[in-house]
Amino acid sequence: MRPQKINDEELIISIAKIFRAQGYEGTSLKDLSDITGLKKASLYHRFPNGKKEMAESVLNHMDKWVADNIFNVLNKEGDSAEDRLKNGLLQIGKLYNGGMESCIFRALSMQNGMDLFRQSISNGMNEWLKAFKNFGLSMKLSSHLAEEKAMQTLIDIQGSLILSKGLQDASIFESTLKKIAHRYR
Repeated sequence: MRPQKINDEELIISIAKIFRAQGYEGTSLKDLSDITGLKKASLYHRFPNGKKEMAESVLNHMDKWVADNIFNVLNKEGDSAEDRLKNGLLQIGKLYNGGMESCIFRALSMQNGMDLFRQSISNGMNEWLKAFKNFGLSMKLSSHLAEEKAMQTLIDIQGSLILSKGLQDASIFESTLKKIAHRYR
């Protein structure tokens, strides 16, 4: 058996990059082939169900990365709330390249993507809300206030990503992360 040209993680990261940049509908198999360096036949060998399976793999990879690097950091026992939030927000900055990368949920929710990935997107957003609500609860906020702050945090992150990318101004995203940090003081 010949060695793979690209390992699974590098492959998923490359596919995520093109989906984040062009959306599900806007990404062709040629685009996927070009960014991964694999021929279409090799892509189908790795993903027999085609582009939909590739997008699902990206969502699964992102879910795991976010859980490991953001949610677990936010709710890590033994660290101060201030440190957990600071480190979680640093990881959010990394995930979105300082505000210049689109959210995979947005990228896959356009046009027919929402019909295909509605449940995964909804589940992912609910996990963000749950993680931030749990963080708020760990700070002894009431359930209602923790939920309210979690919702506003997700709205702020998503909105600032759109504005930062659209206006090509990462300071919008950076400022939003600072406001989120202040929200939980």
